[in-house]
Amino acid sequence: MTAGDSDEVAAMRVRGWRHAYRGLMPQAYLDGMDVAAEAERQRARLAAGDGSVVNLVAEAEDGTLAGWAAYGPYRDGEVRTGDGELYALYLPPERIGQGVGRTLLTEVTARCTAAGHPRMLLWVLKDNARARRFYEAAGFTPDGTEEPFEVAGATVPEVRYARPLTG
Repeated sequence: MTAGDSDEVAAMRVRGWRHAYRGLMPQAYLDGMDVAAEAERQRARLAAGDGSVVNLVAEAEDGTLAGWAAYGPYRDGEVRTGDGELYALYLPPERIGQGVGRTLLTEVTARCTAAGHPRMLLWVLKDNARARRFYEAAGFTPDGTEEPFEVAGATVPEVRYARPLTG
């Protein structure tokens, strides 16, 4: 991903949240998400990055972006651990089911394995059945850790998934 991809990635993330989290998060929050503000945050994160967070994009045949994933070291609060973490994986809703997400997840998993991470972790909304099925089909399992995620005054539970990696 480059700074030039920020507008498309931001639009993808906002559309992805509105599609995947409808009924799981406050609708007013989803409706209020701002693509331009998200694009600025994306550009700022890329400019300030220390290289530990990697952003990948999948490009469609027509040159538009078909998916985005971000990963890096697992964050346990402010502490980075030896594990890898998938921070984000989003597609435009019309791309769901076409293999783009699976391709991005496979690439992230391969890169985390090559980096020597013993396992890969990710967080998913507890009630996001589609995402949970997707990650389970890719070999991830819930490890019993749950945390509340605060969104616009509402508490949305998240479940942590883990997958051991082998070199």
